Amino acid sequence: MPSVFTMILQGDLPGTFVWQDERCAAFMSINPIAHGHTLVVPTDEIDHWLDVPLDLQQHLFGVARSIGEAQQRAFGTDRVGLIIAGFDVPHMHIHVVPAQEMSDMDFKNAASSVEQSQLQDAANSITKELGPR
Repeated sequence: MPSVFTMILQGDLPGTFVWQDERCAAFMSINPIAHGHTLVVPTDEIDHWLDVPLDLQQHLFGVARSIGEAQQRAFGTDRVGLIIAGFDVPHMHIHVVPAQEMSDMDFKNAASSVEQSQLQDAANSITKELGPR
């Protein structure tokens, strides 16, 4: 059975995208730990980050950097944190989280639900700062 991220990438489940290319996509987390929390996900369903080919890892982290820079400009945060946890969804993904302090990176703060309009507002802010690609 495909992962929830594969279903989002294939359009079987909704996703609020800020980036999409032939190798990966980035979309808003539906359980964000901070406003603007974005997931960078490879198109190929690979469970563990150590199994991701190095060239694809480099691409994913390059996209995560672009997203993080856009988040800093959009939300005025001091930092942007990255997390690769690898437990909840068997499809490697990078959490890109705008943060002012370490406590902003705590999954215990994850929202159980978020209005689609809030996700879209955050995505619009990030996309605007990403500019044309």
